[in-house]
Amino acid sequence: MYSFLGGLVILILGYVIYGAFVDKVFAPDDRKTPCVRLEDGVDYVPITPGRAFLIQLLNIAGLGPIFGALSGAIWGPQVYLWIVFGTILAGGVHDYLVGMLSMRNDGASVSEITGKYLGGFMLQVMRLFSVVLLVMVGVVFMVGPAGLLALMFTQGTSGAVGTASGAAATLMGYSTAEWTKILTVVILVYYFLATLLPIDKVIGKIYPLFGLCLIFMAIGIGGVTVMNHINGTKPMIELWEGLYNMHPKAATTPIWPLMFITVACGAISGFHATQSPMMARCLTSERQGRFVFYGAMVAEGIIALIWASAGIAFYNKTGGGFSTEGLLAVGGGNSTSVYQISVGLLGPIGSILAILGVVACPITSGDTAFRSARLTLADWWHIDQKGFAPRMMLALPLLAAGYAISFLDYGIVWRYFSWSNQTLAMIALWAGAVYLCRNVGASRGFIAAIPATFMSAVSVTYFCIAKECYLELPTATAYAIGIAVAVVFCAIYLFRVYFPETKKQ
Repeated sequence: MYSFLGGLVILILGYVIYGAFVDKVFAPDDRKTPCVRLEDGVDYVPITPGRAFLIQLLNIAGLGPIFGALSGAIWGPQVYLWIVFGTILAGGVHDYLVGMLSMRNDGASVSEITGKYLGGFMLQVMRLFSVVLLVMVGVVFMVGPAGLLALMFTQGTSGAVGTASGAAATLMGYSTAEWTKILTVVILVYYFLATLLPIDKVIGKIYPLFGLCLIFMAIGIGGVTVMNHINGTKPMIELWEGLYNMHPKAATTPIWPLMFITVACGAISGFHATQSPMMARCLTSERQGRFVFYGAMVAEGIIALIWASAGIAFYNKTGGGFSTEGLLAVGGGNSTSVYQISVGLLGPIGSILAILGVVACPITSGDTAFRSARLTLADWWHIDQKGFAPRMMLALPLLAAGYAISFLDYGIVWRYFSWSNQTLAMIALWAGAVYLCRNVGASRGFIAAIPATFMSAVSVTYFCIAKECYLELPTATAYAIGIAVAVVFCAIYLFRVYFPETKKQ
């Protein structure tokens, strides 16, 4: 419990202290923002800071801080360290810099920002990379909530998940699997509307309600988890009690880099780089950036910390030694584990709102994933999006591709999403580092260059070691390659710092 509460305090202090430092380094000013200069009633629409914060939080808080945090917790309470310090030193910096750079570049998407600061080759790489990632995100955040809702429909709140009767449960003659397919189509239709309509017509209207569900879920799950620790029902594992690889398959599942990739959005996420430009087009002042961009990431870190703690405690076997075997047995972060935790901790009535909060997270990220993909393609091909027909031209093929991918194995899509997600974050951080170096000062760029170097090592090592990437190199070899590539990237950055090739922009 003390580790969990300490993590909460550090996250809040991180926003207050380090967030203020990052904001001071970037130095926001009173220049006119994109929504003031380029208002079009569709994507460039002025939004108040409070609503912008809520939209940004719901945009970025998809399944990552819930599914990812639960899966990351299988390695034990050291996941707290990555969630807390990853959020403050990497994720918050990443989201803030991308959002602010977008504001400084007429609301440009992350691919255009990357191209400006890292060159034409990276521009093309990021254009393709970000669109593919966004479609995968849309699929992940379409199938995930559909499956969770299907469980609610067919099994109610009885908690019968995994039993023979639960597996055979039906509603109106349709099984859980059949309801999942039906709801996937329903969510896809909503995504179609959210992708096409002005941002303040659908997204801006329903997000406050989803936000209340999300807040209730976090407070409820976190509060009951602490209470259960106090009364001894489901004790939490303290950091000093599990500061080792607690994964039941530790011999073949190392913490580095697997845990850092698995947690994904709970600490740092390249997906956020695709989302921040949407709110960059809606803020009326650069001075709102720290609250909206850095603040929303800290809030997501808190959500991830709550779910990681809940997962460790809920599946911990009482009466014996601390273990994460139960969390692994249920499959880590997925619809089933979220359902079981919500019902088990909050009961039938409270669990409905809690589960709706979990459903709201991915849906409110999936809709903006497709919307962001549309905007990325529009920036790429210079297609004005004020008219309905141009938006339809880009939205239809994106959503069709997403629906086709939804038939693939969910676990495979999630693994590819996780790696590509963290790789995109790495690239975005390097772009932010170059900007700070050129426009603020060589030493200031290190607030982005240091986490960028770290994420370079994580992403490359995972690429070398993961089954889905087909290399499957020996662990020691993968470590050596990951570290070597990170050192090379850092050396290239240092060379550009001390031997600048371009003028300030």
